[in-house]
Amino acid sequence: METAAPLPAFAAVVVAAGKGLRAGGETPKQFRMLRGRPVLLWSIDSLARAGADVIVAVVSPEHEDAARQVLAGTPGVRIVRGGATRQESVRAGLEALTTSAPARVLIHDAARPDLPHGVIARLLAALAHHPGAIPVMPVVDSLARDEGGLMAGSAPRERLRRVQTPQAFRYDAILAAHRTWQGPADAGDDAQVLRAAGGAVALVEGDERLKKITFAEDLMDESALPPCRIGQGFDVHRLAPGEELWLAGVRIPHDRGLVGHSDADVALHAITDAVLGAIGAGDIGTHFPPSDPQWKGARSGRFLEHALGLARAAGYAVGNVDLTLICEAPKIGPHRPAMRAELARLMGVDEPAVSIKATTTERLGFTGRGEGIAAQAIVMLLRTT
Repeated sequence: METAAPLPAFAAVVVAAGKGLRAGGETPKQFRMLRGRPVLLWSIDSLARAGADVIVAVVSPEHEDAARQVLAGTPGVRIVRGGATRQESVRAGLEALTTSAPARVLIHDAARPDLPHGVIARLLAALAHHPGAIPVMPVVDSLARDEGGLMAGSAPRERLRRVQTPQAFRYDAILAAHRTWQGPADAGDDAQVLRAAGGAVALVEGDERLKKITFAEDLMDESALPPCRIGQGFDVHRLAPGEELWLAGVRIPHDRGLVGHSDADVALHAITDAVLGAIGAGDIGTHFPPSDPQWKGARSGRFLEHALGLARAAGYAVGNVDLTLICEAPKIGPHRPAMRAELARLMGVDEPAVSIKATTTERLGFTGRGEGIAAQAIVMLLRTT
């Protein structure tokens, strides 16, 4: 297991604007699932653990919403729109760093999800002596020159290297090189951009773990996703006069309502936390902080829809939900059918997959005194991939 040694300060640009069609399907490979998580998340998490001060994810405009969903639980990542070519996308990411002006920057392809800490350390160390550094691996196979489908000769492999990412640069040098690039429309490789501007590029040892995902078979270990995941959620809100009472998305006639920054629907809040918990995506306060004025009075169904979107992106759909409401009043029984129907609609399941129970605490505690309502929920998610 690698131990994270202190590294020089650096920023990172993760390029995820490609179409990735060779991996099959309609979803770009950077948003496909790999061992239970979107491909894009793997390298971003590695860079964050290595201590990146700023991480810029460059995505295509048509997949910007998907990127925001995938990265919603990852603080400190900026999303930037890419261009028509990789070179344009990299430059957009570099330009987004001008305000922070880091001394060093790593440029990485999201399609290389397994990013060892040792490679990052070697790259940053090389920047003490060179404006650029790239990880490389030896060529182990024999090489042949192809002319019309026939072997026309061989090529020496001893001096050839396979190039990987991330590639490391002194920020001012690589930004200037991209701004003055006069080569082909798509540079393809940032080290070439720096070399064209006269910058030296050091070679450091790469790692076979930095394998690039290119074809569908590279994602075959999607089967490693657990067939189901389970999460639980709990929420409490106090009752007060003059407030509306919303439970499970249904307005309940009552002399008091629940108090909260949103509509204070404890049922939907508990279910939302259960969905987020099942996929390891934090809690409702992480995604919708009560300090944010835009959520004041918001319908809690929006929170649940967001959590379900994250679950879909992770490769899961709702199997069933079991909700328990804890209160002395109002009586839940008369409203159970409407609440069950609304939950089924919000979660995209049939009503038999929704269970709503109610109980009291025998007049013990704050719920027993009628001061508030509590809700507990358990959600099972089923793998869809």
